[in-house]
Amino acid sequence: MVLRVFTRNLKPIMSGTTTVGLIARDKIILAADKRATEGFMIASRRVKKIVKITDYAAMTMAGLVADAQVLADILREEARLYELDTGVRMSIKSIATLLSNILFSYKFFPFIVQVLIGGYDDRPRLYTLDPFGSIIEEKFAATGSGSPIAYGVLEEHYSDNLTIDDAVKIVASAIRSAMLRDVASGDGIDIVMIGKNMYEEKFIPFTPTTI
Repeated sequence: MVLRVFTRNLKPIMSGTTTVGLIARDKIILAADKRATEGFMIASRRVKKIVKITDYAAMTMAGLVADAQVLADILREEARLYELDTGVRMSIKSIATLLSNILFSYKFFPFIVQVLIGGYDDRPRLYTLDPFGSIIEEKFAATGSGSPIAYGVLEEHYSDNLTIDDAVKIVASAIRSAMLRDVASGDGIDIVMIGKNMYEEKFIPFTPTTI
């Protein structure tokens, strides 16, 4: 869905990006485009919209970059502190729930973000959250202005027994399809793969014939 949030003067703010995530067997795959926009201007073609939270979890960003960066910093430090205090890693559900509580506590002056939290604890997990803290666990999800297009690809090709290679092709195809039709998405695809004791990143440059 396209993120639509109203500010205090009731003017809508639309997020311009495309991020996707899906679970493939024993791994979680996250992907995002590279373009940042300010209205109708391309502000950057090299933005990282998948932020590492821990060695086993990451967050995608759609919405205001500053808001998302602040939230990522909070989650990163809270997860680190929890592990130092308890000797146990914070679960992915706990990370997502912490973020949900933060977002809900600011519901009258919300963080203008829509995010995916993906990672691996005892198994791969994926959560989607809106600006007011609503949290849903999914097998696949998309956020940002290109998400309606990306969802079409995910709905058609997702299955529970995807190989990792097939999963990477699907998320890349979903982002590519969005970039071809959504002017706020573009300039390449970042992909993060997270599994048990595994965190890998890759970049796919974009041309109309890529993938």
